Amino acid sequence: MESDEFIFALNPDPTKQGVRIKRAKYDLVRAVILGNLREYGPMTFTQLGELLEEQLQEDFDGSVSWYFTTVKLDMEARGELRRVPKSKPQLVTLP
Repeated sequence: MESDEFIFALNPDPTKQGVRIKRAKYDLVRAVILGNLREYGPMTFTQLGELLEEQLQEDFDGSVSWYFTTVKLDMEARGELRRVPKSKPQLVTLP
């Protein structure tokens, strides 16, 4: 049974507002992001998103890409991951 507890996901852009999402979904997506970055190293935003889609598509209720983007932005705001400066396409890595 999924918990009804929520978390406020931050946005690293101070001009944008964060959103409330279910903690269980946040924790799952965060764990998969961290696991993939630890296993494979820096990845493009697109590569990481496609990997999450593949890994979560069967058991995830909701838009994997929306949750991925939301959780990734929150993790950036909290310093848990970062964008590699001046990388094109955008590379995501652990600090």
